[in-house]
Amino acid sequence: MKFRFIWIGKTRNKNWLALQEEYLRRLLHFTKVEVLELKESNDKFQESKQIIENLNQKNFVVLLDEKGKMLSSVELARQIEKWQVSGTKEITFVIGGAEGVTSEVAQRANFSLSLSVLTFTHEMARVILLEQLYRAYTIMKGYPYQK
Repeated sequence: MKFRFIWIGKTRNKNWLALQEEYLRRLLHFTKVEVLELKESNDKFQESKQIIENLNQKNFVVLLDEKGKMLSSVELARQIEKWQVSGTKEITFVIGGAEGVTSEVAQRANFSLSLSVLTFTHEMARVILLEQLYRAYTIMKGYPYQK
Protein backbone atom coordinates (compact mmCIF):
# COMPACT_ATOMS: atom_id res chain seq x y z
CA MET A 1 0.00 0.00 0.00
CA LYS A 2 1.05 3.58 -0.61
CA PHE A 3 0.10 6.70 1.33
CA ARG A 4 -0.12 9.92 -0.60
CA PHE A 5 -0.57 13.21 1.21
CA ILE A 6 -2.03 16.29 -0.44
CA TRP A 7 -2.07 19.42 1.63
CA ILE A 8 -2.24 23.13 1.09
CA GLY A 9 0.91 25.11 1.82
CA LYS A 10 4.32 24.23 3.15
CA THR A 11 5.25 23.46 6.73
CA ARG A 12 7.24 26.57 7.59
CA ASN A 13 7.95 26.06 11.28
CA LYS A 14 11.26 24.19 11.47
CA ASN A 15 10.21 22.22 14.56
CA TRP A 16 6.98 20.95 13.00
CA LEU A 17 8.87 20.27 9.78
CA ALA A 18 11.44 18.16 11.65
CA LEU A 19 8.65 16.12 13.25
CA GLN A 20 6.86 15.78 9.94
CA GLU A 21 10.01 14.49 8.26
CA GLU A 22 10.71 12.12 11.17
CA TYR A 23 7.29 10.46 10.94
CA LEU A 24 7.45 10.30 7.16
CA ARG A 25 10.81 8.53 7.54
CA ARG A 26 9.32 6.11 10.08
CA LEU A 27 6.34 5.40 7.84
CA LEU A 28 8.72 4.38 5.06
CA HIS A 29 9.50 1.23 7.09
CA PHE A 30 5.93 0.07 6.43
CA THR A 31 4.67 1.72 3.26
CA LYS A 32 5.58 4.01 0.40
CA VAL A 33 4.79 7.68 0.96
CA GLU A 34 4.48 10.74 -1.25
CA VAL A 35 3.77 14.34 -0.22
CA LEU A 36 2.28 16.92 -2.54
CA GLU A 37 2.23 20.46 -1.16
CA LEU A 38 -0.13 22.70 -3.12
CA LYS A 39 0.02 26.47 -3.34
CA GLU A 40 -1.82 28.41 -0.64
CA SER A 41 -4.49 30.86 -1.68
CA ASN A 42 -6.98 33.10 0.08
CA ASP A 43 -9.63 31.36 -2.01
CA LYS A 44 -10.81 27.92 -0.90
CA PHE A 45 -12.31 27.37 -4.35
CA GLN A 46 -8.89 27.79 -5.96
CA GLU A 47 -7.28 25.50 -3.36
CA SER A 48 -10.01 22.90 -3.82
CA LYS A 49 -9.60 23.08 -7.60
CA GLN A 50 -5.90 22.25 -7.15
CA ILE A 51 -6.79 19.30 -4.91
CA ILE A 52 -9.32 17.91 -7.41
CA GLU A 53 -6.82 18.33 -10.27
CA ASN A 54 -4.35 16.14 -8.35
CA LEU A 55 -6.81 13.30 -7.75
CA ASN A 56 -7.86 10.64 -10.19
CA GLN A 57 -10.65 8.08 -10.17
CA LYS A 58 -8.34 5.39 -8.77
CA ASN A 59 -7.51 7.41 -5.66
CA PHE A 60 -9.08 6.26 -2.41
CA VAL A 61 -9.43 9.62 -0.68
CA VAL A 62 -9.45 10.27 3.06
CA LEU A 63 -10.34 13.86 3.84
CA LEU A 64 -9.31 15.31 7.18
CA ASP A 65 -12.43 17.11 8.30
CA GLU A 66 -13.63 18.35 11.67
CA LYS A 67 -16.99 16.72 10.87
CA GLY A 68 -15.37 13.42 9.94
CA LYS A 69 -15.40 10.17 11.86
CA MET A 70 -13.28 10.09 15.01
CA LEU A 71 -11.34 6.87 15.50
CA SER A 72 -9.13 5.68 18.31
CA SER A 73 -5.60 4.68 17.35
CA VAL A 74 -6.61 1.01 17.46
CA GLU A 75 -9.68 1.69 15.34
CA LEU A 76 -7.54 3.55 12.80
CA ALA A 77 -5.18 0.56 12.64
CA ARG A 78 -8.15 -1.77 12.03
CA GLN A 79 -9.51 0.56 9.34
CA ILE A 80 -6.18 0.61 7.52
CA GLU A 81 -6.07 -3.19 7.71
CA LYS A 82 -9.58 -3.35 6.20
CA TRP A 83 -8.51 -1.09 3.36
CA GLN A 84 -5.44 -3.25 2.74
CA VAL A 85 -7.44 -6.48 2.76
CA SER A 86 -10.01 -5.00 0.39
CA GLY A 87 -7.23 -4.37 -2.14
CA THR A 88 -6.78 -0.63 -1.73
CA LYS A 89 -3.40 0.07 -3.26
CA GLU A 90 -3.11 3.77 -2.49
CA ILE A 91 -4.74 6.06 0.03
CA THR A 92 -4.61 9.80 -0.54
CA PHE A 93 -4.98 11.87 2.62
CA VAL A 94 -6.18 15.42 1.96
CA ILE A 95 -5.76 18.36 4.31
CA GLY A 96 -7.41 21.49 2.94
CA GLY A 97 -6.46 25.10 3.55
CA ALA A 98 -7.39 27.42 6.39
CA GLU A 99 -10.90 27.93 4.99
CA GLY A 100 -11.47 24.21 4.46
CA VAL A 101 -12.50 22.63 1.16
CA THR A 102 -15.45 22.91 -1.16
CA SER A 103 -18.32 20.43 -1.22
CA GLU A 104 -16.83 19.00 -4.42
CA VAL A 105 -13.74 17.83 -2.53
CA ALA A 106 -15.83 16.58 0.40
CA GLN A 107 -18.07 14.59 -1.96
CA ARG A 108 -15.04 13.10 -3.73
CA ALA A 109 -13.72 11.72 -0.42
CA ASN A 110 -14.31 8.05 0.27
CA PHE A 111 -13.84 8.59 4.00
CA SER A 112 -13.78 11.63 6.27
CA LEU A 113 -11.53 11.51 9.31
CA SER A 114 -11.49 13.86 12.26
CA LEU A 115 -8.35 13.96 14.38
CA SER A 116 -10.09 15.58 17.34
CA VAL A 117 -12.86 17.92 18.41
CA LEU A 118 -10.02 20.36 19.12
CA THR A 119 -8.74 22.68 16.43
CA PHE A 120 -5.10 22.34 15.34
CA THR A 121 -2.95 24.40 13.02
CA HIS A 122 -2.37 22.74 9.67
CA GLU A 123 1.25 22.11 10.60
CA MET A 124 0.15 20.34 13.80
CA ALA A 125 -2.54 18.36 11.97
CA ARG A 126 0.03 17.06 9.49
CA VAL A 127 2.30 15.81 12.26
CA ILE A 128 -0.58 14.30 14.25
CA LEU A 129 -1.86 12.47 11.15
CA LEU A 130 1.59 11.12 10.30
CA GLU A 131 2.24 10.04 13.89
CA GLN A 132 -1.13 8.28 14.09
CA LEU A 133 -0.50 6.44 10.82
CA TYR A 134 2.88 5.33 12.12
CA ARG A 135 1.24 4.30 15.39
CA ALA A 136 -1.40 2.34 13.44
CA TYR A 137 1.31 0.31 11.72
CA THR A 138 3.06 -0.41 15.01
CA ILE A 139 -0.27 -1.62 16.39
CA MET A 140 -0.84 -3.85 13.34
CA LYS A 141 2.68 -5.27 13.61
CA GLY A 142 2.62 -5.64 17.38
CA TYR A 143 5.56 -3.31 17.96
CA PRO A 144 5.93 -1.81 21.45
CA TYR A 145 5.71 1.85 20.29
CA GLN A 146 1.95 2.07 20.76
CA LYS A 147 2.02 1.38 24.51
